[in-house]
Amino acid sequence: MAKRDYYEVLGVTKSASAEEIKKAYRKLAIQFHPDKNPDNPEAEDKFKEAAEAYEVLSNPEKKARYDQFGHQGLGGNGGFSGGGMNMEDIFSQFGDIFGGGGFGSFFGGGGGRRTKKGTNLRVKLKLNLQEIANGVEKKIKVKRHIVAPGVSFKSCGTCQGSGQVKKVVNTMLGQMVSASTCAVCGGSGQIVDKKPADADSRGLIIKEEVISINIPGGVGEGMQLSMSGKGNEIPGGIPGDLLIVIEEAEEDVLQREGNNVIFDLHVSFIDAALGASVEVPTIDGKVKIKIDPGTQSGKMLRLKGKGIKDINGYTRGDQLIMVNIWTPTELSREERNILESLRNSENFKPDPGKQDKSFFDKMREFF
Repeated sequence: MAKRDYYEVLGVTKSASAEEIKKAYRKLAIQFHPDKNPDNPEAEDKFKEAAEAYEVLSNPEKKARYDQFGHQGLGGNGGFSGGGMNMEDIFSQFGDIFGGGGFGSFFGGGGGRRTKKGTNLRVKLKLNLQEIANGVEKKIKVKRHIVAPGVSFKSCGTCQGSGQVKKVVNTMLGQMVSASTCAVCGGSGQIVDKKPADADSRGLIIKEEVISINIPGGVGEGMQLSMSGKGNEIPGGIPGDLLIVIEEAEEDVLQREGNNVIFDLHVSFIDAALGASVEVPTIDGKVKIKIDPGTQSGKMLRLKGKGIKDINGYTRGDQLIMVNIWTPTELSREERNILESLRNSENFKPDPGKQDKSFFDKMREFF
């Protein structure tokens, strides 16, 4: 089932301010919160949907990518990468939107410590033009911190498992209570009880994993995709994300211009004058095209649909072929004599008509 537009989900317009977006999400979160809708899968789905929409639209960078490319600009799966989202993700990231106590205390629940999130990993992925044009599945090796098998944890004695240390300070106005993250457990409320020999003091080991990434067609240089939960793990918390930064490999033959592909075709004067069938490269392989007799240098030919797929998946660009007449730089005596005999022929004298558009007119026509 296709994802709904995030603005539609929250009931706001694209011009909505950050505060309006936050207010709209808060209203939906209260309406569909699981505590108010026990054993109601439909309400839970709407609760998650609203959180996913808010996660993207409250982040300026993700919002800009979404406004330009839609869901595909976020890796095709929105902010939480689809099925990787769970209630703990939402509570840990957005609990403070309700004023400090988190979802639990807002709705009268226990309101315990906030769940910590592991650090994100960032990798660069270089793609060639064919991979960019059509989309591709890539497998990459990633080294990430994970909780070691066999490690066990116990409640932190310093903060009594709350993740926070409270301190009472006497002031002129009376006693003030301040809370800070527990330095012993790092806010997780847990410390290592038992661990294998190869684990560090946090109970973590470094593991190399092969991760499969589906890259949508139409991505571009510098675009960032996200895979939820594929970053570093943290004891007592949720894993960070894997961020994939797209790089475009340099191309010698075909050049990208938006969703179109440009190719410079050089033909001989004879082929341009008499016409010919020539082979040209495209993203999907070589094809034959016809050069009409009398073709002029600078003529633009179009191969419909031979360009790059739009990242939203609705359209595809074209391949534009610019014809260049190749002038030989060295001639044999016989070749020179033949051309000299044709120098004064009326048909060889330049005589452009009004129908022969200038280079800039041709560029405006195609772009």
